[in-house]
Amino acid sequence: MIALKNSMQQDRIRRSAALRSAVYSRIRTLMEPGICTLDIDRVVEETIKSGGGVPAFLGYGGFPASVCTSVNDQVIHGIPNEHPLTEGDIVGCDIGVILDGYYSDCCKTFAIGEIAADTRKLLDVTEKSLGAAVKVCRPGGRVKDIGKAVTEVVEPYGYGIVYSYCGHGVGLSLHEDPQIPNYYPSRGLNPRLKPGMVLAIEPMINAGKPDVEVLNDGWTVITADGSLSAHFEHSVLITENGAEILTSWGG
Repeated sequence: MIALKNSMQQDRIRRSAALRSAVYSRIRTLMEPGICTLDIDRVVEETIKSGGGVPAFLGYGGFPASVCTSVNDQVIHGIPNEHPLTEGDIVGCDIGVILDGYYSDCCKTFAIGEIAADTRKLLDVTEKSLGAAVKVCRPGGRVKDIGKAVTEVVEPYGYGIVYSYCGHGVGLSLHEDPQIPNYYPSRGLNPRLKPGMVLAIEPMINAGKPDVEVLNDGWTVITADGSLSAHFEHSVLITENGAEILTSWGG
């Protein structure tokens, strides 16, 4: 069942998203060679809690950290660790916040120092596909319009669009209906977009093939061919006039 948020709920979700955006403002200054993802996790947890919130991912299904840090060929759900990041790495930082019972969800893939031109291209195209997906979010549209917009941006570059995982509704809980595939054509329901829907739109794009595997830790999803992967995500409110992006990456 798709939950349409009333004006009070929308305002509370905006507040949750504002706190989550403040977290990105803090961690983006840390993205330098030598930082380890466990240090990023500590700052994320501290910043969320100091703002009165709760890390939405910590303990969710047993996940052991406050941020998913997915490095290089890791697609999503990477677990923070003590290994230092090096020049040329990329790291996707996926963060969820609960504030006063309301959820927001967002991800950005950061570059560590100078990255190769083809790596920059992957990040730029993935971010562009998210922007295209947000633009088609308007009342009367369809969920599958989102995946179509992502596909139209990504397909010409020959990248693999991850089909095993998708976006979702968010706000009253971390994962709500509807599911939002990032590719087109796709199976499943295709509901109309309505004012009051809050969606976590999150293209996950591989430099190589779309196929993925899960590591033995039960969480970390990697590309099956070892290629790099990028992940960008916003929480978006459908309004009478179109899409309102609730989240930001802190500049």
